Amino acid sequence: MAPIAASRQHFDEIPTVVGIFSAFGLVFSVSLFAWICCQRKSSKSNKTPPYKFVHVLKGVDIYPENLNSKKKFGADDKSEAKNKSAMPKNSLHLDLEKKDLNGNFPKTTSKMQSSPNLENVSPKQFSERKKDSVSPDSLKSITSLSSEEKQDKLGTLFFSLEYNFEKKAFVVNIKEARGLPAMDEQSMTSDPYIKMTILPEKKHKVKTRVLRKTLDPAFDETFTFYGIPYSQIQDLTLHFMILSFDRFSRDDVIGEVLIPLAGIELSEGRMLMDREIIKRNVRKSSGRGELLISLCYQSTTNTLTVVVLKARHLPKSDVSGLSDPYVKVNLYHAKKRISKKKTHVKKCTPNAVFNELFVFDIPCEGLDDISIEFLVLDSDRGSRNEVIGQLTLGSSAEGTGGEHWKEICEYPRRQIAKWHMLCDG
Repeated sequence: MAPIAASRQHFDEIPTVVGIFSAFGLVFSVSLFAWICCQRKSSKSNKTPPYKFVHVLKGVDIYPENLNSKKKFGADDKSEAKNKSAMPKNSLHLDLEKKDLNGNFPKTTSKMQSSPNLENVSPKQFSERKKDSVSPDSLKSITSLSSEEKQDKLGTLFFSLEYNFEKKAFVVNIKEARGLPAMDEQSMTSDPYIKMTILPEKKHKVKTRVLRKTLDPAFDETFTFYGIPYSQIQDLTLHFMILSFDRFSRDDVIGEVLIPLAGIELSEGRMLMDREIIKRNVRKSSGRGELLISLCYQSTTNTLTVVVLKARHLPKSDVSGLSDPYVKVNLYHAKKRISKKKTHVKKCTPNAVFNELFVFDIPCEGLDDISIEFLVLDSDRGSRNEVIGQLTLGSSAEGTGGEHWKEICEYPRRQIAKWHMLCDG
């Protein structure tokens, strides 16, 4: 009986020991958790906020001043006192305690302190100042500008001229153009580029790149012309043509600038210049000139021989008074072009001699549905070639064009030549 009683007493002491150890473990875990929380809290209090919004609003400081009206973010009391004294009265602060449930700040009517000068001015004086700033005379001058005067203002071209004596080179820098008119009525803008030619020989022709959708293009492109002696600079003239690129038709001419270099001294270095852009000087003539054409119809081989012989009295389409003409010949069948040819370019002459022969195969019998178009163009490397004049020969043509066509149909295998007046292209 004695061993049984001892074993029972031993089993009764085990729960007491387990309870004591559990209590010690609980106290230790609670104290450890409290210590960790204190360490986290102290580290948070010393940590600066991750951002500041000064750069967002260009100098308006909306850095939160306080959270609990006592605890400050990321600064001690001394630094906060300095910031508070240095901060202007009209700076903006947001109190985080005043947020609503959605995290938004309530709308408050902030009273901003105005400058002393504005405080001393009465509303009456302020209205009078506004009236005085725009005088009636200026209003009249603004309203008196007609649409024609606005269209006459074509902008200003800025460029620089320089001569490099070491390389014997003439240097032109096209900087920019300002205030160009809008050539596209839909987008109210332009796609400008500039074409420059050195007159009178027209040997040097260059152009800038096209700048899209701008009325104030900044080109900043430099062109160097070698082999021009400095003694010849005074005899040259610079011709700037300002155009607007058009993908579906001919480029629109905005205006031109003509700079005679006589009297301009480039020995001292680079010279900056600006000139107003003026309307293009289209020189009127009594006509578009004349073209001498010889035709021969071979009925046996069903071919048409066309000889472009001469052109005379061509208009002066360029400011230099000289054109570089050539002729394009287009053959049409039932108003559809089936063949095309062109002559060589004749340099700097209003009276060109071509003497070039072309043979066209006629796809049908007879010349009833056949017509020939002659286009006299001025060759220009810098941009699209300009049409000087046009001539059409065929059964439905009027004047000498119809008469010439009738003669070659009545007298086949005979070469018949006639002068024809050119019309506008």
